[in-house]
Parts: sequence; C-alpha cells; structure tokens
Amino acid sequence: MASPTPTAAADAGPVPARILVVGGGGRENALGWALARCPGVEQVLVAPGNGGTAALAGCVQLAIAESDQEALAAACRERAIDLVVVGPEAPLAAGLADRLRSQGLAVFGPGADGALLEASKRWAKDLMQEAGVPTAGYWAATSRQEALEALERHGRPLVVKADGLAAGKGVTVADSLEQCRDAIEEVFAGRFQTAAPGEPAAAPSLVLEERLHGPEVSVFALTDGRSMVLLPPAQDHKRIGEGDTGPNTGGMGAYAPALLLDGAGLEQVRQLVLEPILAALRARGIDYRGVIFAGLMLTEDGLRVIEFNCRFGDPECETLMPLLGPELARVLLACATGRLEEAPPLTIEPRCSACVIAAAEGYPGEVRRGDPIHGELTDDPDLQLFHAGSRRGEDGHVVTAGGRVLAVVAQAADFDAAFDRAYAGLGRVGFEGMVFRRDIGHQVRTRPPVRP
Repeated sequence: MASPTPTAAADAGPVPARILVVGGGGRENALGWALARCPGVEQVLVAPGNGGTAALAGCVQLAIAESDQEALAAACRERAIDLVVVGPEAPLAAGLADRLRSQGLAVFGPGADGALLEASKRWAKDLMQEAGVPTAGYWAATSRQEALEALERHGRPLVVKADGLAAGKGVTVADSLEQCRDAIEEVFAGRFQTAAPGEPAAAPSLVLEERLHGPEVSVFALTDGRSMVLLPPAQDHKRIGEGDTGPNTGGMGAYAPALLLDGAGLEQVRQLVLEPILAALRARGIDYRGVIFAGLMLTEDGLRVIEFNCRFGDPECETLMPLLGPELARVLLACATGRLEEAPPLTIEPRCSACVIAAAEGYPGEVRRGDPIHGELTDDPDLQLFHAGSRRGEDGHVVTAGGRVLAVVAQAADFDAAFDRAYAGLGRVGFEGMVFRRDIGHQVRTRPPVRP
C-alpha cells in the first residue's frame, strides 16, 4: 500500500501539542527526539530523563522519578499535558497509566492489568495458551523443590525465566542441567525480585520452557486495543560478546528492518499472534492501549512467541524511531484515546537503520560510573546519538551512570553503509572503559566489520 506524503499525513487528525515521556533510558531519549520532530508538537517533557535529554531539540527534562505517580500527575495538570507516553515496564506494572487515566489524561501505555503481559511470565503463557498463540511448552513453579523436580522429570536443559520484571536479565537459556539448577537456585534466592518503593517483594516463582532453536526477531504493534499499526521488524543482539557469546544483556545493538520477516511474514504474525492476543485481552476485560512487543523465534516448525513485552524494546526503539514518519505523535494519541482508525497512516522510511550500544566497563555485572562522556554527533541528519545510562552533573558535564550508556544509530540505503556510518559515529564519542560489539548486524552485513 502506498503511503501518503509526509505533508498530507501530517495535516490530518488531532495533534498533542505538549507531551510527557516517562522514563530515563535510551528508549525514552529516542522517543523524546522522535516526538519533538513531529509537526504541531510544541514541547516534549521527559521525566526523569538523563544526561542527554537537555541536548534534544524541543525537549525539557523534569526531575521527577518514574515511580512518583503523584508528582507526575501534578506535572501533567500544571503543564497542560495532552499525551503521556510511558516508556519503561516498571511504572506500567505499578499502575501509572491507570492513575493518570483516572484524571482524564490520554496515556499511551497499558494499565496494570495489561502490563501483566510482561510483568508475569506465567500469566502471559496462560494467556497465549488461551488465545491459541504458538509458543514453547512450559511448566510453572512456585518453589525451588517444585522447579527442580520438574527439571529432573524432563531430563534435559530448559529455559529458566524468573516470573516478574527483571530488566531483561531474568532469563537463562541453559546448555546443561547443571546450568538449569544454578539458574533455579538464583531465582529462589531472590536475585530477580523487585518491588515498588514501600512495598514488599512478591515471593519468587518461575517458568520453565522448552528450549527452541532458530533466529529471533522483534515485532511491535501500536494499538488502541482493537486496531493496530505494525512497525518494521527488528533484530536485537542480547549477548555481550561478539559471535553472540557470553551472558545476556539488555541488548548491545539492533537493526531494522529485519529481513527474516517480509510483508507476508509480518502479516502472519498479525494473524497468528497479535490479533489473537488482543482478542484474549479484550475477553478478560482489558482495554490495552500502547505497544505490544512480540519477541519471536522462527523455528523449523514455524514461528513461536518467546515472550511479550508491554513497551518498546531497547535498543530496538532507538533503531526504529528514525524510520518513523511525522505522524507518530498523532498515531500515539489516537491509540491512547481509542481512535486509531481516525489517525493518519504512519509513514515508514524505506531505509536501513543500524544501532550500536556503548556500555560501561563491567556490564552486565557491576559497572564503573562517573566517567566523563565526550563527543557530539550533530552534523549528519542520518546519524543520531541517544543517551541511556548518563547523568548531567551540577557543573554541566555529562558522565556515565549505568550499564548501557550510549546508542549510536545511523540510516542508509543498505545495511553495510548504515553500519559503516554508525561505527564511524561511535569513533567520535566515548568514555573511559567503553565496551561495544564490532559485529552488530553480522546477519545482514556483507563487508568485514569496521573498527573505530
């Protein structure tokens, strides 16, 4: 289907003049950048933001924690916010969208009931089974003994998933029974337990899954609970080491569109996965407005859902935002208000986008912090620098403050050129102890990796 010209599409539908983006990572940095570029958007506020927020044109940083629902609600009233976009999963699971909607605000992000899609692995697997969505076989366990007994019954390595939010680190794809046992012990020792401030952590539990084999791909649907808009598929790189080795991370880079899914494949995902899961959510009385992120594995027996998330992926979000057209703010508002059918079509740039993550020394374990970040990328419209784990000190200098620190993203007509541009950009920024993979996008690159 032909897309409308950006000018025509940008003139259609209501536009949110003042937007609040909640979160402080690379995903929220990219969302703020993309929304501020949309015609008719006057200001984007980002709370709490990070060390790179102030450098984004049209964005203002608010020193409000993503967990401070009362202060966020007050800021929305005081600033006459037209649309709230909640980036991370934790405030969604804690009911931030419910709190803000109860005060009449348009919120892009599901309520706490819909956020269970990510906040509880067991709940999500039960919903998939109910909806007939293809996924791996699974066994839930609420005690160490129950999990170990299930493992022994199957007698082969399984995937161990902590049942809760774990910042992308609660999954162990084990190669041996010993690794499975160790992962089970970690879960029930409380390593992945989280809780809202002032609230006790839930008792540990987990899901054991059959181990599947095949390439992985991420698909994102923007939805108002009934209709949806699909974004180009993307592929993340979870392992810390080159050649996809070492422990899992939150993601060391990504590219889009992932060639693993063509138009027909994406339509199959819509029909087999996304439409059934939306129908199952509605059957449970859940009005889901926001992003549904389907993490898929393409096995020899067909596609299988590995997991669902209730927000944009990171770093897929940084990779995708530069490809999305000027209608993005209107589309998100239409999703938030349940009127997606009235939104203008979202134009997609027919280009390749490449993202490389620069992490702090020690990631994904204990990382060094406080190192000055140097360099800027402002002279190339096809090159973006998004901040994640950074903060701006009182002296105005920006320093490292987390595991994944920067995302360098570039676009071009082909993946070789896009990654050449991204790695060249990475060579112009940095900090002491910077860690990155040189083989991001190896699945689609034809030339040897460029070494900055």
